[in-house]
Order: sequence, then C-alpha cells, then structure tokens
Amino acid sequence: MTVLINGSIHLPAGDREKALAETAALVAETRTQTGCRHYVWSADPTSDTRVYVYENWDSVEDLAAHLAGPYYRNMLATLGKYGVKDTEVSKFKVAREEPVYDPEGKPRADFFTE
Repeated sequence: MTVLINGSIHLPAGDREKALAETAALVAETRTQTGCRHYVWSADPTSDTRVYVYENWDSVEDLAAHLAGPYYRNMLATLGKYGVKDTEVSKFKVAREEPVYDPEGKPRADFFTE
C-alpha cells in the first residue's frame, strides 16, 4: 500500500533558502532508502517562509524505517536550528493509483481504469 506524506512547514523569512540548501544532501540520501519513490522539500514561490513537504513511500514499513533512521533525525535536527513553525504535515493511505491522463492524453479527474 502506498503512503503519501503531504503538508507544509514555515521557516523564518531569510533562513528558508539556507535551510533547504543545508538539508539538500539529506533529501538526496533519503531518496536512496528502500521504498522511497519521491521525497522533496520545496520552497513555495508565493511565500518567503513556506516549504512544501511531499513524500511517496511503497509501504508503512518503509516509512517506519525512514522515521526510525538517521536521515529523518538529522533532518529534524537541522531544520530545528532554524525555528520551524506552523507545521501541518499529514500521511495518507492510497487505496488506488492511476495516471491523470487517459490513453488519449486527456486529463481526467475520475478513475477510468476500472
């Protein structure tokens, strides 16, 4: 079962880019972990404080291993130096996955492969 992590955090204005640069190696290392499909922390171009968090894991077990491991602990420690605020990050169990675009290239909101 796929697990998605999605949300945002806020870092002090002026420190966000430095914090993201400092954690870039941790992001890259996390992407090598078993079950990690996507892992990104990205700056919101409409805010000078907001950072979006997006993760995609193959399973709960893979996410659990990440949360118990050094990359997660180091990410928390590094970002903690900058004073993270307004954290809103959630996890989601994905029951079904399919492409947004159908075979004809048309974007679809409905699930069309049933």
